[in-house]
Amino acid sequence: MAVDGSRLAITLEDGARWRRTMHVIVPADVVSEERNKAAQALAGRLKLPGFRKGRIPASVVEQRFGQALNSEALEKLIGEAYKAALTRESINPISEGSVEEMNYEPGQDLAFAISFDVSPELEFSRLGGFVAERPASTIPDGEMEKVLERLREQSGSWTEVTEGAPVVGDLVEVEVQPMEGDEPSGESQPYQFILGQGDAIPDVEAAIQTLEPGGEGRFTVRFPDDFPNEERRGEEEDLTVRLKTRRTMELPELSDEFAKSMGDFESLTDLEAKVTEDLGKEAENRAESAVRSQLLDFVLEANPFDVPDSMVARYLDSVLDDAKGLGDERLEELRDSLKPEAERSVKRILIIDRIAEVQGLTASEDEIDERVESLAERSKTSPAEVYARLQKSGQIESLEREITEEKVFEFLKEQSEITDATG
Repeated sequence: MAVDGSRLAITLEDGARWRRTMHVIVPADVVSEERNKAAQALAGRLKLPGFRKGRIPASVVEQRFGQALNSEALEKLIGEAYKAALTRESINPISEGSVEEMNYEPGQDLAFAISFDVSPELEFSRLGGFVAERPASTIPDGEMEKVLERLREQSGSWTEVTEGAPVVGDLVEVEVQPMEGDEPSGESQPYQFILGQGDAIPDVEAAIQTLEPGGEGRFTVRFPDDFPNEERRGEEEDLTVRLKTRRTMELPELSDEFAKSMGDFESLTDLEAKVTEDLGKEAENRAESAVRSQLLDFVLEANPFDVPDSMVARYLDSVLDDAKGLGDERLEELRDSLKPEAERSVKRILIIDRIAEVQGLTASEDEIDERVESLAERSKTSPAEVYARLQKSGQIESLEREITEEKVFEFLKEQSEITDATG
């Protein structure tokens, strides 16, 4: 089925947040023609007692399937007329069309209205003349010590301890069994986790810390008010907890030997210098990120615009993709709480894309090749291997966007004043 768009009467209504409603009228003769085609196609497929296949009279088809024919023909016709109308008006929706109303009487024109979102058309009145402050690129006190401690933990080993109650940071293996009176009310379940990392509710962790390896106890625990399962919040339960094993982390000493085990370092001093260098780069990146964020905020404030709800919804879908197991109610709460920031993020993406388009700042193939060569040099491999790896993992587009964003922010910084924070 294909509808001639030139025969349609089309009017377009602008709504809020880039919502559009298209009103379409399909002439009665077009409706009749398409309905007859649907009836003929159905008659050719039908098998009815007393009739040869493909020879069923139209009157019989109408009598038995008239209502179904109307629904099927109108549904298909609305879809085809909508596509034809979009083509004629050169409109590219960014959301599924939603039929808002439909009016049809046999022998009359078909009229329907369908709503959808379109991409925002951004025009900037001001992109510069702002003053952004770059924060100091300082390394927080004690940060290097924290990094070295994490490196020690990554290289540490678990050692079983047969005496003494476990403490925060110990790896414990336990069995937990629900009780009712003096009898078990459920099966014993094994668990293994590190105390203090929130893998068990606080009352269970506190109970474990009263036991020694091989010991067990009876405890009444209360589920906290922020427990993921809302039905169990504030509920109390009797448990038998058995501590099977306790392990403590044995950490290597900070020494030259430890530094050598971490890579191409001759001494602990070399390792500390590298950690300091990396922390300095991270601080510089945070400062640069702060400048970029300010510039985008300035542009958005000077050029306010709305974004379609469908764009925000898709952004939230991507952000919450890993949270689907939380349940519909909790997921909806998260969507509501994250919606303002999601809308802001979508606006920032649109600003960057529009500036790149208008100013011709989209990454070129040569720039992508240069970045690939740089990555290859750092990883001591060939550009072809790096490109193949990026292409296989779907990261070429990410690399292209990274370069584009760098060019956009360099452009924005040239249009404004960047000052360094003092004190």
